[in-house]
Formats: sequence, C-alpha cells, structure tokens
Amino acid sequence: MKEKKPTWLRAKLPSGPEYGNVREIVDDNQLNTVCQSAQCPNMGECWSRGTATLMILGNVCTRACTFCAVQTGKPTELDLAEPPRVADAVSKMGLKHCVLTSVARDDLPDGGAKVWAATIRAVRYKNPNTAIEVLVPDFKGKFENLDIVLGAKPNIFNHNLETVERLQRPVRLTATYQRSLDVLSYAKKAGFPIKSGIMLGLGEKEDEIRTALKDLANIKLDVLTLGQYLQPSPKYAPIDRWATPEEFANWKSEALNLGIQVVESGPLVRSSYHADEQSARFSAEQRVPA
Repeated sequence: MKEKKPTWLRAKLPSGPEYGNVREIVDDNQLNTVCQSAQCPNMGECWSRGTATLMILGNVCTRACTFCAVQTGKPTELDLAEPPRVADAVSKMGLKHCVLTSVARDDLPDGGAKVWAATIRAVRYKNPNTAIEVLVPDFKGKFENLDIVLGAKPNIFNHNLETVERLQRPVRLTATYQRSLDVLSYAKKAGFPIKSGIMLGLGEKEDEIRTALKDLANIKLDVLTLGQYLQPSPKYAPIDRWATPEEFANWKSEALNLGIQVVESGPLVRSSYHADEQSARFSAEQRVPA
C-alpha cells in the first residue's frame, strides 16, 4: 500500500517529566516493555501519563507472527529473578491498574506459566490495591498451563484474536482462531472478565469482521479493542487499507449492540491503551474472580 499515512494516525510525542521517570524505572529494573519491543505508536502518550506495559519472559519470541515487531528467535535464558523487579516497577510508577504481557515461550514445557504466576503474585504482594491485567499467549491450548496463570488470580484476562479467521494462518502462523476463542472461553468459564483485540487493515472483509465480533460476543467477551494495523517494516505483512475513524466508530456501535460491555475502538487503539479506564468500568465484584 503506497497511500500516505492519514493525519488521524499521528501519535503524540513524548513530553513531560513522567516520560523520563518511566524510562528510568524500566531501565533501572532491567525490564522489557511491549511499548518498545512492538514499536507501539502510543508509547509517548502512555509513558507521559506514567504508565507502561511490562513484558516478561525476555524480549525474544519463539513465534514469528507477520504483524509483530517483537524480535523472533531462540531465547537464551529464563530470568527467575524478574517477578520482584516487575513488582518494584509497578510500585514506583504508582499504578492502580497494571498490564503485564509476555513473549511466547514455546521452548518451555509450561510456556512460561510458572513465571507468569510468580509475577502476578509478586505484583499483588507489593501492590495490594493494584488491579492486574494479563495479556497472555495461547500456551498452545494447554489448559493445565493456563490454570497455573489463572490460579494466581489476575483481575482481567486478555488474549488477542488479532484478526479474522481467514487471515490467521498468514498473520499468526502457529496460532489458530478457534484455539484463541477456546482460551478466552476457558478463562471466562473460570470466572474471569475477558478481553481481546482485533486489528483492521490486514485484508479482512466486512462480513469476516462481523463474524469475529459475533464469535467473541458468543463467549461473553467483556472488553474489546479495535485498532489499525501498522506495518513495522517492509518485511512484515502489508497494510491493505487505512480504516477511517468513522469505520471504527461503526464497529464499536455494532460490538456494543452484540452485548460486549466495553469497546475501545480507534486507529491508534492497542490492547493496553487506556486499560486503566476500561478497568474502571467494571465493578469491584466483576473485576475480582471468586
């Protein structure tokens, strides 16, 4: 696609003391963020608000999704001392709502589930009043590993569908549409609020988007994010089109009508964009599993 990037995709530049403070906390605690590794366009805005999405289990992913800028390869080590550093960073940022994510670690027997659980527990121990949202991989559909994560009781469970069913194979390679729905449904049935996200601009058709929204609504999805796909570099999947703000507004209306409670929809929306505000729309009873 050779059309110039539209004006509505201009992201805010970093500004203010909070941006520098977040960078210092991340660096001092030797942590990774999806903001940096995935080249998130909202990094300037979010870090200037004093928030960042911390990425655990390293910065090398065992998968090679064609939309994602995170480095792909064979991870060299497992940092078992990472959880307390993450908890310390959350404390220093003063977060009331934190979002944790990770690379896929298919090289590990448990997919990194034990480190996930240890991180959730460490964050909660040091920050008892902070809501914890987790954005997890699919653990290859192994529910025994998913149970380890859910056993640590995050407040919101997030796993992205990413795109419509037809485009799963060329975009996500080793993931599947049904597996992602199954992972989300499993967490929902276990009593957790569930969240997912879809990118527009990869070549999906209207009827395919509508089907995906219906499939997510059918498993009682609580929070949906819809955003524009941005190509990290020419080696990644091409951009098919720029979805307009009006289109995003229309899909938001349709998703809400399907019964999805909270919908964040716009060109620059990403999984953790304004996640604290989304969380605030849940009651305390809804956000904390029994």
